[in-house]
Amino acid sequence: MKLRQLHYIHEVANRGLNVTAAAEALFTSQPGVSKQIRLLEEELGVDIFQRNGKQLSEITPAGQRILEYTRRLLREAENVRNVAEEFRDTNKGDLSLATTHTQARYALPPVIHKFRQAYPLVRLHLYQGTPPQIAKQAAEGTVDFAIATEAMEHFEQLVMLPCYHWNRSVLVPPKHPLAQKIQGKAKLTLADIADHPIITYTFGFTGRSKLDQAFHAHGLKPDVVLTAADADVIKTYVRLGLGVGIVATMAYDPKQDADLVRLPADHLFEPSTTHIGFRYGMFLRGYMYDFMAQFAPHLTRDLIDEVAGIQDHAARAQRVHDLIAKLHMV
Repeated sequence: MKLRQLHYIHEVANRGLNVTAAAEALFTSQPGVSKQIRLLEEELGVDIFQRNGKQLSEITPAGQRILEYTRRLLREAENVRNVAEEFRDTNKGDLSLATTHTQARYALPPVIHKFRQAYPLVRLHLYQGTPPQIAKQAAEGTVDFAIATEAMEHFEQLVMLPCYHWNRSVLVPPKHPLAQKIQGKAKLTLADIADHPIITYTFGFTGRSKLDQAFHAHGLKPDVVLTAADADVIKTYVRLGLGVGIVATMAYDPKQDADLVRLPADHLFEPSTTHIGFRYGMFLRGYMYDFMAQFAPHLTRDLIDEVAGIQDHAARAQRVHDLIAKLHMV
């Protein structure tokens, strides 16, 4: 049994049993991957994959169990490499982040800029996707950190750490009725917003669930006419007059968005919490701790190690809940 063979079956399983796609991801040939899988199956005496002709059709029950242990072995092999790199060259390596557009566009640039100044030899890789995709990438070890607001809690394999709270603003053109009302010192209400077409985030992105919960709690059915994962897209259609925009407050730039009026909505919606997550059992290099501390200063090395060291998922989730409550008090 070779570590390379375990890499092959792991990648094939992750690629939906597409051997060609797995071979491309592994920078090798499709026949080579197929041959090594066959050799591994012959050595183990069981089939890992069922076949329909030359095509892999599904993972066998034995294959499911083998893949469970394979994932653990590959994670530990990665940890061994990281330990060696940490002692060989502390300030050199790779850091991969998976996140949403809002985080990549508005929250991360100053953090990454500062981090690059401190660690010029660390190569950064930034990936964007939906919150479930992001969490899945971190859980499977294809990225080091997942940074998002929604869906992360559904992955028990992740150590979740709360970073900061944020809320929303309503954006409208200067002549919009809501802008006129607020200029008259009236306080914005959910009913006011619900009277107009709404443009906001796609469900599952950037705290959208909190928005829906707020309207539902007041018995209101907002007319959401357009959704997008990108706040810049939302602002574009607000400018065209298609509706009222609801975005993360961090997405409003007073200079670049001077043609829009920002109406504070903190009093209307529960704040959302952005988390950073990494795979449970992952060896963290020194610069990884520093990155988290730069992104969220309260995430000290001791605190990160404390939460990561809690083996029981329920107990770990309770500790994170306590940290979120503490953040609300800051």
